[in-house]
Amino acid sequence: VLVALHWLTFYGSIKLANASVGATCIALATPMTALLEPWLARRRFSWRELALGVATLPGVALVVGGLPPAMLLGLAVGTLSAVLVALFGSLNKRLVEQGDAFAVTALELGAGTLTVTAIAPLLPWLFAPLASEVFLLPNARDALLVLALALACTLLPFTLSLVALRHMSAFAAQLATNLEPVYAIVLAALLLGEQHELTPTFYLGAALILGVVFLHPLLEARGRVRHAQIVGPSEAKQLVD
Repeated sequence: VLVALHWLTFYGSIKLANASVGATCIALATPMTALLEPWLARRRFSWRELALGVATLPGVALVVGGLPPAMLLGLAVGTLSAVLVALFGSLNKRLVEQGDAFAVTALELGAGTLTVTAIAPLLPWLFAPLASEVFLLPNARDALLVLALALACTLLPFTLSLVALRHMSAFAAQLATNLEPVYAIVLAALLLGEQHELTPTFYLGAALILGVVFLHPLLEARGRVRHAQIVGPSEAKQLVD
């Protein structure tokens, strides 16, 4: 259900604003994940992760400052989508440690599909701005594009992300997901011409978010080296004793 609601709010944000805004809002999930993952995945809380998550917020603020007022509703819906991402991302960390990634993918995406199918006819009453024609049959070209999006851009990445969660924290995975705005901005500019709708502050905000994404692995590597330098001599002393 959380996955389905994320789909609705994420694509709703794109519809109400644009693809670049929808993808950038996902960066808000990073500080939320830093707070939720220790509680849901039962691991130690990290102040450094929270600080890095909060460090993405100025970038998001610049993105907001570069938005026309007509897109602010899309921003709000995108923020809700980020909350849902933080929730199911943290829960997935627990699930993949106990179950198979393919099984989790099948259950979550299957349940999500059923939930979206049930909610879609109710959207005109639940949230009119997202309402549209339900169960529209696509033409051959659109059907191929939808199939490509479903398999190559949703099913495969979702499964790979669950596999990756076995080797990293939900926070690290979410921080890497913050690269989505880059892909979205480039593709939106190339395919949709959306670069004309955004101001330079939007791109500055996206650059700040990217900076935090690349800073995290550097700090992690430095922390591991420092830990090894501290633990190494201690272990050697124990062996001598």
